[in-house]
Amino acid sequence: MSVYGFLRSRILDWLIPRRKRQILQTPAPERLGSAEWERSLRQPTEFYLDCFRYFHQRLPNEVREHRAFFVQGNLGFFGEDAMHVMWFVLFEQFKPGSFLEIGVFRGQSLSLAALLARHNNSPCFVQGISPFCATGDRVSKYPTNIDYQANTLANFQHFNLPAPSLLKAYSTDPEAETVIRSRKWDMIYIDGNHDYEVAQRDWDVCSESVSEQGIIVLDDASRDTEFQPPLFATAGHPGPSRLAREIDRNQFREILRVGHNRVFQKCG
Repeated sequence: MSVYGFLRSRILDWLIPRRKRQILQTPAPERLGSAEWERSLRQPTEFYLDCFRYFHQRLPNEVREHRAFFVQGNLGFFGEDAMHVMWFVLFEQFKPGSFLEIGVFRGQSLSLAALLARHNNSPCFVQGISPFCATGDRVSKYPTNIDYQANTLANFQHFNLPAPSLLKAYSTDPEAETVIRSRKWDMIYIDGNHDYEVAQRDWDVCSESVSEQGIIVLDDASRDTEFQPPLFATAGHPGPSRLAREIDRNQFREILRVGHNRVFQKCG
């Protein structure tokens, strides 16, 4: 690490906790139900901060403990507290019967989907598609000394969750496309390769495989929007952000935005 990088890291280590304490001095909203979601499109930064407050002040303990497990074990360092709130309100509103994630990493989002289904007493079939290896893209690099599939299954077991259905493949592989097209999914999370060409292909297949009124969440897609991330957050990456701009709003409408995650519902 360069001297500049070292000094920047030390400064952020001091600034970030201070900024979080400042944000948490304001009470969280009592609810962040669908009536509030339109505000996330008009005031994305303010809504994100409300989600951060909601996580620390109002989210059920078991959901916060799920996030803490991944943070403390350095198992989900790409996540943000506010994203747990996003999934919490989505599952509360839609209670999906099927959930597909493209790009599993170590199972934080996938196990959260299973946990929220259990929390809502609403059965949900959970499917993950991932290469389960250290293959990265133009903006991401991953540790090479991890058995990602075994680690994902172990993390499900930690929370006493039923084992998910997992396919070890790239999302562009024929067998992955077969799984994606095998049913109409109620909720899909595109969180795989961030290169534009791959993200676009993932969207094309998933958009044809989501149910009427179904949900697709696009990760890392808020660059060039009004969202101004705090020090502990990010607006995402160029590829998914470009893709989000190109989505046909006659086919999918954006209903919610939490930081770099953007939520689209199929029109119908």
